[in-house]
Amino acid sequence: MELLLTLPRINTDDRGMLVNKSQENLSDDELLRLLQNGDQSAFAILYRRRQQGIFRFALQMCGSRAHAEDITQEVFLVLIRESHRYEPARGSLNAFLFGIARNHLLRRLERERFYAPLCTDDEQELEVEERTEGLLEQLSRNETVEQVRKAVLSLPERYREVVVLCELEEMSYAETAEVLGCAIGTVRSRLHRARLLLIEKLRPARTSSPEGAQTARCFA
Repeated sequence: MELLLTLPRINTDDRGMLVNKSQENLSDDELLRLLQNGDQSAFAILYRRRQQGIFRFALQMCGSRAHAEDITQEVFLVLIRESHRYEPARGSLNAFLFGIARNHLLRRLERERFYAPLCTDDEQELEVEERTEGLLEQLSRNETVEQVRKAVLSLPERYREVVVLCELEEMSYAETAEVLGCAIGTVRSRLHRARLLLIEKLRPARTSSPEGAQTARCFA
């Protein structure tokens, strides 16, 4: 899946996307301004820079490579057509793109009945115990990629997305809060609960995991 561009006198990278090498070191916001002025090479750089993260997020949320590719393409089509919606004062362009991806994902998951119902517990009342951070990583290190993928996909959506964003994409709590449109405290609470759920789901699998299995950090 590629968005093909046509612009004369612009170099191409090894995947065929059009790139102006002099723009490689520009910030996302600078590239976006160029894109808004009709510079297609700026779009090519933004796409190459941000596409993989969006695709990984979509894949880990829905479990379907085809759906993840569709959603990734939709995100960048929105960026081309509706870049004026982005407000730098409200957060980074990366968070804006992930927010678009999340909105498309939720609609697709609901439409195709993969959507997990929201839990009724009061997240703000959950006590965040920092000790779970090390426990999850320790458990995940011993599991196969497929076991961790299945465990993440089995989480309710509100917990799944914070695991993907914070643990796999390594976003900060603040940037994750921007993507989800919630408070940082809510992100911390959801992540705490998600870690506990994953620890319980992964613990039984430890007895059958082969030695030297791949780590869970990169399984997209």
